[in-house]
Amino acid sequence: MRRLLSIHEAAEAEINEAADFYDIESPGLGSVFIDEIQRAIGNISEFPEAASLVRGRVRKRLIAKFPYSLVYSVRPDGIRILAVAHQKRRPFYWRGRR
Repeated sequence: MRRLLSIHEAAEAEINEAADFYDIESPGLGSVFIDEIQRAIGNISEFPEAASLVRGRVRKRLIAKFPYSLVYSVRPDGIRILAVAHQKRRPFYWRGRR
């Protein structure tokens, strides 16, 4: 059963910033990044408990082909994407997000 999924505003900005960066590096690569994000979100919606626990009820799902992870929490009322975090930068910077 799929749960209601929402994305934190800062995570949405992180998606757009990364896609813009990839498009500058190689036209069209930003779209590939967005496709991988959407694929990961679909997987999280179907199997929310499958990703590794990071802290409490917060989980991390790696993004295929890119050095990013979706950081999300599974709640009784749904799933919340907290961050789209680069795997080599500032670990746990997203801790204050709800």
